[in-house]
Amino acid sequence: MRKREKIQGIFSAKKKSVIGTGTTKKRTEQTTYWYAEEQDNGVLKVQALNTNYIPTGPQAAVEMEMFLNDYHPEPEIYLQKVIPNIDKLEKTIALGESHRNKGENYSAEYEFNKAMSLDELNVRVNFGLGLTYLDRGEIERADNIFKRLVGLESCYEPQHKHLFNEFGISLRKNGMLKQALEYYSRAEKLVEEDENLHMNIARVHFEQGDLKSCLEHLRNALRLNKSLEEACIFLNFLKGKGFIEECTLDQVIKKTADDTKALESLLKSNPIPDIQTTSTQARKRDSLTDELNFL
Repeated sequence: MRKREKIQGIFSAKKKSVIGTGTTKKRTEQTTYWYAEEQDNGVLKVQALNTNYIPTGPQAAVEMEMFLNDYHPEPEIYLQKVIPNIDKLEKTIALGESHRNKGENYSAEYEFNKAMSLDELNVRVNFGLGLTYLDRGEIERADNIFKRLVGLESCYEPQHKHLFNEFGISLRKNGMLKQALEYYSRAEKLVEEDENLHMNIARVHFEQGDLKSCLEHLRNALRLNKSLEEACIFLNFLKGKGFIEECTLDQVIKKTADDTKALESLLKSNPIPDIQTTSTQARKRDSLTDELNFL
């Protein structure tokens, strides 16, 4: 027997509602359009189309029986509106990314804004525009993009990992430490344990002067991958500058009955000076940060 093809395409759904009361009461029916894709378990993931007929925003799971009852195929919309607009969006994003990679930031901004008008929730568009603003040092505009991105769960998905890492590093390098930490903390809740994520969080804590949290995340990174070159370099940097006791890698990553005490025993009594205190100490911190900028 020939295997049935999985359901995939554009579907419409009708929602009935009542507005008004008494003599003004009126029944209405609204049609919405969805991109649907059947999963291996038979459940369908559906995603709403925006006004430009592009699938966008969060996905929802719909059981097969409910889907067959409530959703109706719309092949003409898929061919006539969805495919052309998705192609237009993809080409515009690719052009924006090409301009940004060449350092043509104003041309990149123009293309990303065009793409934003098609799909303001698109992850690549938001990353591209945010990185463009960070490249230009436009902190306030980058912060507006950051606020949108930090709420988009889809930006932490594996296919966006490269852009995710680049954006977080750019936030840190532009001095947006609070935003970078909020961004990474959100990612910690949504992704599996990742050594590079812990490494990036350790860098932010270091620049904030929180050496204990820095070492804690550095240790987590090394526990996940003791061969992570950047983490090993960072550990040696902290030892060389006298921020932690001289110790072996195995001593750092060894699990103990009281991990907190083991961690604290590695810290020197005179950690990184507070960047807020004096201009001399601030310059010292800046110098230390510059030494780590290759990481």
